[in-house]
Amino acid sequence: MPIGLLALAVGGFGIGLTEFVIMGLLPEVAAEFDVTESVAGYLISGYALSVAVGAIALTAAVTRFDRKRVLMALMILFIGGNMLSALAPTYEAMLAGRILAALCHGAFFGIGAVVASNMVAPAKRAGAIAMMFAGLTSANVLGVPFGTFLGQQFGWRSTFWAITVIGVIALIGIAALVPDTKAREGDAPATGLRIEMTAFRSTQVWLSMAITILGYGGMFGAFTYIAYTLTDVSGFASTTVPWLLVLFGAGLFAGNYVGGKLADRALTTSLTAILAMLTVVLIVFAATASSQIMTVLSLVLMGAFGFATVPALQTRIMNYASSAPTLASGANIAAFNVGNALGAWIGGITIAAGLGYTSPIWAGAVITAAGLAVLLFATSLHNRQQKSGAAAAQTVPSR
Repeated sequence: MPIGLLALAVGGFGIGLTEFVIMGLLPEVAAEFDVTESVAGYLISGYALSVAVGAIALTAAVTRFDRKRVLMALMILFIGGNMLSALAPTYEAMLAGRILAALCHGAFFGIGAVVASNMVAPAKRAGAIAMMFAGLTSANVLGVPFGTFLGQQFGWRSTFWAITVIGVIALIGIAALVPDTKAREGDAPATGLRIEMTAFRSTQVWLSMAITILGYGGMFGAFTYIAYTLTDVSGFASTTVPWLLVLFGAGLFAGNYVGGKLADRALTTSLTAILAMLTVVLIVFAATASSQIMTVLSLVLMGAFGFATVPALQTRIMNYASSAPTLASGANIAAFNVGNALGAWIGGITIAAGLGYTSPIWAGAVITAAGLAVLLFATSLHNRQQKSGAAAAQTVPSR
């Protein structure tokens, strides 16, 4: 794999840490700012919605610029947002810092996925994308547990200072290792954006985003309030939460790697099987969360099947938007985070309704099953269109 992928992975590590570490620190943050669990959850759902906005708006604004320079600028924005979070005197300031950092997230992964796929042969695109997202999964294996531990020992602000330092390292790595690449040499601004917008004429591009919102959002919704599930339902001590998140992160890492390999071999078949298995795992987790042994097993499998979808989902939309993948790639990153916000919001509603801390997991199973249903419909539609096109070609008279 090209060394430039390592630089993208480091950036992904920092961004992944920012997104996920707040979950393990949510009780501490809520206590300091004297807000409820559901209000503290806005630090997660607000981040996710801001990612969605940035993924589309920022990507659309920079389609004609050199992608390396864009990635560097996005990392500077990321650093500033985390510094604000670390210094935040109020909950509102903390939320503002989260939003600022989130704006770079979607555009970074959307543009980074295109850069990564262009570094390798077409048959290895999903694997290259998985390599970039390996930074995100590594953040869960190493960064999130360490960040949670650091926050519990020295205060949650210390975690965000550590993330700021990682952002600086990532910025240096991108500057040194990612090659200069012009998105569209010689394009005028309007032409570049107009070409990218043509991808959205495809029904499959829209269906791909729907699959992403539902398929990934279900897992994220289940995970958003996982600290409460682990302590209040499974009976684990709060000090063990960081180490349990290590297991979840190990599942993410393994799932991302295997998912990338499977997607390169049989994208649709593997994605269908992964979403089906994720739905089953969520159902089992919700039903057996009172058992510590089953909770540990379910955490690992939820992470593995949940993140195994990512390379396939990102590759799917880029395949259907092959002539103009940059904005579509960013839009799918937005879809991931719309799903995150949807899952977190629905999970918060179920908790507020008094349904308990396993209710977000049950809701996640339903949401993921809906994503599987959309995938099956999209696959059927594609097959019908392929057969229709072949039949039409056979009826054309020869000359």
